[in-house]
Amino acid sequence: MKQILTHGAQLGQILATRRRASKLSQRALAAKLAISQNRLSEIEANPGTLTVDRLLELANLLGLELVIQDRPPTQPSSKTEW
Repeated sequence: MKQILTHGAQLGQILATRRRASKLSQRALAAKLAISQNRLSEIEANPGTLTVDRLLELANLLGLELVIQDRPPTQPSSKTEW
């Protein structure tokens, strides 16, 4: 799966979708992270509160990796704006 993130809300959806695809409950994944199920629910709903360390830990547990790369250049518009 390759996903390009453009805003934080997408991250929560990706994490929750991957957790469910991995057949993990919030409780089971939270136990692996040594956090409460409520905290994992908050993370999935509002991932902006994640630290980088916690995000990497979550990604590793879910079999995901984070890649930082240059953004491809945008194509100039073919329409002339006045």
